[in-house]
Amino acid sequence: MQILKKAGWWTGFWFGSVGLVAALVHLLVFEALRHLLRPELANLGGFLVAFGVSFIGHRRLSFKDAQTSVQQSLARFLVTAIAGFFANELCFIFLLHRLGWPVWPALIVALVVAAGQTFVLSRWWAFRR
Repeated sequence: MQILKKAGWWTGFWFGSVGLVAALVHLLVFEALRHLLRPELANLGGFLVAFGVSFIGHRRLSFKDAQTSVQQSLARFLVTAIAGFFANELCFIFLLHRLGWPVWPALIVALVVAAGQTFVLSRWWAFRR
């Protein structure tokens, strides 16, 4: 039981660390693009770049004991990430356009909402143990 708790802690630690790095990449790309594109498209650009960071980090660190092949994990994680992006984008658009939030708070809340969904789908499906 103690080994499971320790393994779960490391999974959570690495998931959070990789997610934080990917979120920072997302935010940096968003900031670079938001003056050139609509915020929704800048968000997509951030997602696309952060996807690679996220997949590599989660495969090598968060879920390194995955029993799925790299190809299977990539395909599943792509579905997981797209689902997360849709949750992110819908939340972002709602907060930005319906509630009138400023861009940065709306994007950060949307990233947090998507992160929770992504963890659940990653842990129990994309990188299933």
